[in-house]
Amino acid sequence: MFLRKKKYDSTGSLSRLAWMRFCKNRIAFGSLVFIGLVSVISITGYWITPDKTPMVNGQNLLLATQKPGSGITVLKVVKNQDIPERNIFYTLLYGQESRYSEYPLSEFRFSNDSIQIKEYSKDSSGLEITFHLANVCYPLRENSGIIKTSNQFRFITLKGEPVNTSVEELRAVILKNNIVKKTFILGTDRYGRDVLSQLILGTRVSLSVGFISVAISLLIGIFLGALAGYFGGRIDALISWFINVVWAVPTLLLVIAVTFALGKGFWQVFVAVGLTMWVEVARVVRGQFMSLREKEFVEAAKALGYRNFRIIFRHILPNAMAPVIVISAANFASAILLEAGLSFLGIGVQPPMPSWGGMIKENYAYIILDYAYLAILPGLAIMIMVLAFMLIGNGLRDALDVRTVD
Repeated sequence: MFLRKKKYDSTGSLSRLAWMRFCKNRIAFGSLVFIGLVSVISITGYWITPDKTPMVNGQNLLLATQKPGSGITVLKVVKNQDIPERNIFYTLLYGQESRYSEYPLSEFRFSNDSIQIKEYSKDSSGLEITFHLANVCYPLRENSGIIKTSNQFRFITLKGEPVNTSVEELRAVILKNNIVKKTFILGTDRYGRDVLSQLILGTRVSLSVGFISVAISLLIGIFLGALAGYFGGRIDALISWFINVVWAVPTLLLVIAVTFALGKGFWQVFVAVGLTMWVEVARVVRGQFMSLREKEFVEAAKALGYRNFRIIFRHILPNAMAPVIVISAANFASAILLEAGLSFLGIGVQPPMPSWGGMIKENYAYIILDYAYLAILPGLAIMIMVLAFMLIGNGLRDALDVRTVD
């Protein structure tokens, strides 16, 4: 008994005790670590995606439905347009438009001052295309002629910079920088977009919808539930009536109705899901407040002359947060499922923004073909993410249960 008392005295607050109990639950703690890793992946986003174009929408129909692990050689030809270089933070949020047009090839050869390639094709029927060496390496003005003197080239770039170079130098640059092999770890979809890049950027949508929707539901649910549970009487009757009306409407139908009212889009999904998830939070907070408002510390606060809102938010609410935290974890999982469902129905996140539900919608027809993984991979991502949040919720429930005995 002495050792047990010493252990508890050294731990500090009840929240620290709850954290220690949560850490002992390996499954729940592992799920928390997994969510942390996924969050880091979603934040870094464009820094780690193979395709860094905005919305990872770098389409190339010649590379459609490549199998996972496929490696294709491409020729990168500089675009003859001024593409601004974005700073690192802009690229992190929105990506960077590519400066190159990519031509998949099966073979190539140099011929004097040009390079000839045979386009990649699954049936070996690719077209032959010829590019001038200077056009491959530099963005040129439309009226800028390439002047050749003996073995030298003179031309002006798009930015007005004069360039003097040779055939050998241009060929060396092309072999080093412009002919590269691209490996598609998870393959490509029917538009030739990298599946891994879409999955990585899709985590942003799912986690963003979860965080913002849960925040909206907590803001509304805690406020209404606290008012109803603390004041009671007519305020409680009115708020309870409103809660029951909203509760009676099927969640998915209510989300669809709100989405139609607000319109389709990225931010509309946040609001639509958040406005339909506050009901359960309000019911739980109301019940907790009805129980806690009769406690001695509340009576003491009233006797000291504290205002009602101070008693609600500084005295009662901290003691009522344990079940709210557990519900928030479950609501996070529900928000991910709702967003995926809305995107699958075509009224959620709109293309070309990648989302897991949208990926399933675009590729579900491949389930009976050789490319079933195009729909299975985002489905597995949704399943694993939802499972992780549910396990965290179960772990929090056990850790915050005061009746739990270590």
